[in-house]
Amino acid sequence: MNARETRPGRSHPIGATVSADGVNFCVSSKHATAVELLLFDGPNSAQAAQVIRLDPQRNRTYHYWHVEVRGAGAGQVYGYRVFGPNRPEAGLRFDPAKLLLDPYARAVVNTEAYERNRAEAPGDNMAWAMRGVVVNPNDYAWEGDTPLRRSAADPVIYEMHVGGFTRHPNSGVAPKRRGTFAGIIDKIPYLRDLGIEAVELMPIQQFDAQAAPNKTNYWGYQPVAWFAPHRGYSSRSQPLGPVDEFRDLVKALHRAGIEVILDVVFNHTAENDGHGPTLSLRGLDNPTYYILKSGNPASYIDDTGCGHTVNGNETVVRRMILDCLRYWVEHMHVDGFRFDLASTLSRGEDGTPLRNPPLLLDIEADPGLAGTKMIAEAWDAAGLYQVANFAGDRWAVWNGRFRDEARRFVRGDRDSTSALADGLVGSASFFNRPGRDPLRSVNFITAHDGFTLNDLVSFDQKHNEANGEQNRDGANDNNSWNCGVEGATDDAAVEALRRRQVKNLITILLLSQGRPMLLMGDEIRRTQRGNNNAYCQDNQLSWLDWDDIERHRDLRRFAAGLIGFHGRSSVFRDRRFWGVPGSAAVTWHGVRLNQPDWGEDSHSLAFELVQPESQEHLHVMLNAYWEALTFELPILSNGLQWHRLVDTALPDGQDFSEPPSPLAASKQQYRLEPRSSALLIAGLRVTATRAPATARWRGA
Repeated sequence: MNARETRPGRSHPIGATVSADGVNFCVSSKHATAVELLLFDGPNSAQAAQVIRLDPQRNRTYHYWHVEVRGAGAGQVYGYRVFGPNRPEAGLRFDPAKLLLDPYARAVVNTEAYERNRAEAPGDNMAWAMRGVVVNPNDYAWEGDTPLRRSAADPVIYEMHVGGFTRHPNSGVAPKRRGTFAGIIDKIPYLRDLGIEAVELMPIQQFDAQAAPNKTNYWGYQPVAWFAPHRGYSSRSQPLGPVDEFRDLVKALHRAGIEVILDVVFNHTAENDGHGPTLSLRGLDNPTYYILKSGNPASYIDDTGCGHTVNGNETVVRRMILDCLRYWVEHMHVDGFRFDLASTLSRGEDGTPLRNPPLLLDIEADPGLAGTKMIAEAWDAAGLYQVANFAGDRWAVWNGRFRDEARRFVRGDRDSTSALADGLVGSASFFNRPGRDPLRSVNFITAHDGFTLNDLVSFDQKHNEANGEQNRDGANDNNSWNCGVEGATDDAAVEALRRRQVKNLITILLLSQGRPMLLMGDEIRRTQRGNNNAYCQDNQLSWLDWDDIERHRDLRRFAAGLIGFHGRSSVFRDRRFWGVPGSAAVTWHGVRLNQPDWGEDSHSLAFELVQPESQEHLHVMLNAYWEALTFELPILSNGLQWHRLVDTALPDGQDFSEPPSPLAASKQQYRLEPRSSALLIAGLRVTATRAPATARWRGA
């Protein structure tokens, strides 16, 4: 490449911006004394083709270093060297021997060379450092696609891992496309058949593929470039391949009516603690981007468990995170975000929790993000737990309390009935506040972090030995129950009980107020063989085994049926808490009508929902007792009778009945077998001349 002409450039926008004349490069560093922009002929070039030294007088405005390179365009590979004092005791860690990745890089290359050589931290990293690629975000044929902007009440969220979804050899996906964005496109019919209308993708921002020496970073919670799709999830080798393939995925999912929610990691990066690699932010301006300890700036405040905490409420960092979110919405068309350890973003520059954290309130109020779903993991690793009081009014939160309440009740714990009841009505005890609605609660039983649904009913203890940490990692308190045998078993009675318990948990999840989230593979009993912290297991332990579709086809049918019912029923789209005037009326029962048992020894609960506007009338019965119980049924009038939609104790094929199966018109009681659940729907009375057609029952 011949040396290109340069001009001073401009300080806005930050990053690499394509124009008709070339590319404007801009990066922020308050404490740097000099900056070099390096241009490469290709992704793997050993040396830079051109080194452009930025003049502090000509190429610096305030803390922004900038230059325009004439003739450059999309596909140009680049990086930075940043000069300044290397004084860790003052928080300054400049190292011009390191080629740094632009924090605004929208594509990243040379990742394979980095993965091979990352352990060689000392010295010059020119040959194997990751590099940015210039992207023209307007250079893509969206063909009319836009974010779906569907009501928050509509979709069941499906949390999935991009690689693990199709990486198994039995996925039916072509080898080159396994574990990629393209592989998901191939499996969209599966998602549609299940009834999924929103996928939450575990981290796809470019991440360090190694979690620790000799350990794979399977989950992806070690980001290095927040604006760039992860190259390891692309089936295309071209520099811009991951960007285009991700956009292809979003467009294909939208055409299928499926929203895309990204799990974003803004609380820490792959640079870790003071002994971690210098990849980008540390070498650009360490005290700007990370929270350092007061009085000891050589050390980092660690609220994330990953060695440091991003300084999210510092002005430059806050702007970068907002720019990143807008980019993914405006140019990549995503529909929402789930924020990993979001409570860290409520901490000030000294690590103290803020009453009104600017970043979180800015995100909530940003007009460009107004129609975008925002979901917080409302805690951090330093003990900040904000599920009930997370910032703002429109943020949804992962409801860890609902998870624990549902698990404890189904397991048969004492003193669990009243807590479950609160979870069933959107956890109203702590979410029902002026200006907030029940959709603030994202209800889940399982997520990537912890047991799968199958393992929740198959193991009393975690079994994480494969992680190489002597089983010390992962949560010890899982509220799980193995149903009598630890792990896999040929005992038919134990297996039958486990199937029923899985169905009970799915039933509770999908009959509760709030936004339900289902973990990838729970609908077909995906197992991790008791590993509840499979962050480093990029193998068949974590991958979706597609043979399970046939092995557990009846559970998949059951889950799909309930997902469909949930989506059709207006009761679950109510933006007001059940029991509030104008919403569905809720009446609590026990085995006797209007006599719920809230005692410590209670293991049963029934509740009735009546939606006046849609005239839906539901009756739910839950029996976590080890003996059968007989529940009294509410009396119906106006020619109505009860129809059974769900009974988890019935054989496969009858556990979910569509159309619902009518009960005898005179039936006033319902026997519910041990550890089972049932859903009845009021519908027109069936006569000898009137078939129980779906259109005749008041359900969905």
